[in-house]
Amino acid sequence: MSGRATVLSRIRRALADVPPDERPEDTPVLRDYGRTPPATEPAGLARLLATNLADYRARVHRSAPAELPGLIGELLRAREASRVVVPPGVPAGWLPPGTARWVREPDELSLRQLDAVDAVVTGCAVAVADTGTLVLDGGPGQGRRRDTLVPDHHICVVRVPEQLVASVAEALPRLDPRRPLTWISGPSATSDIELDRVEGVHGPRLLEVVLVERDDTG
Repeated sequence: MSGRATVLSRIRRALADVPPDERPEDTPVLRDYGRTPPATEPAGLARLLATNLADYRARVHRSAPAELPGLIGELLRAREASRVVVPPGVPAGWLPPGTARWVREPDELSLRQLDAVDAVVTGCAVAVADTGTLVLDGGPGQGRRRDTLVPDHHICVVRVPEQLVASVAEALPRLDPRRPLTWISGPSATSDIELDRVEGVHGPRLLEVVLVERDDTG
C-alpha cells in the first residue's frame, strides 16, 4: 500500500462515525487551551516581549505618548531616512513634523518606488510576549503586507497594555483568519548551510519596536 493510500484509509476510519450530512462548522473546535499566561501583570509582559524581541535582534525602545514623535524622529535621523512610508490610519500625533518626507499613500507606489523608500512606520494588531512576535493584519495604520516587507527599516509601535498578550493562544481570538496576517519576530533573517546569518533577505534588515504605555497621541 502506498503512503497516500495509507493516509486516506486512516482518514476514512477516523470519519466512519461522522454523519454524512455533518459540516465542519456543526462541530465547533474548542480553542481555550493555553490561556494561562506566564505573567498577567502588564509590566511583566512588556519586559518579556522586549527580552524576546531583543533575542531576535530587534531593537526595542520605551516611550511615553508625548515622547513618541521625538523618538521616531531620532530613529529616522539615525538612519538618515529621507523618504518614509506612513500607511493610512497612523495617528498624526506619532509623526515628528518636518523630520522626513512622508509618503502617506503607499498604495500608490509601485514596487520599484517602494524599494527606494528608506523606512516605514506602522502600528500592529497584537504583540505576543511569550514568543516576541508582532502580528499585523492590514488594519488601520498597518498598511498592506508589502509596505512592511519591502522597505529596509520598519518602526512598529505597540500600545501597552491594549495590544499586548502573553501567548499565541491568547492572540488568535483577537485575529480574523480571513485577513492578511503577517507574524514578525525580529528582522528578516536566514542562514546558509554553514549557518552564516544574513539579514534583510525576505523583509526589513532593521526592526525597531516602540512600546508606548498608553496611546492617546492620535
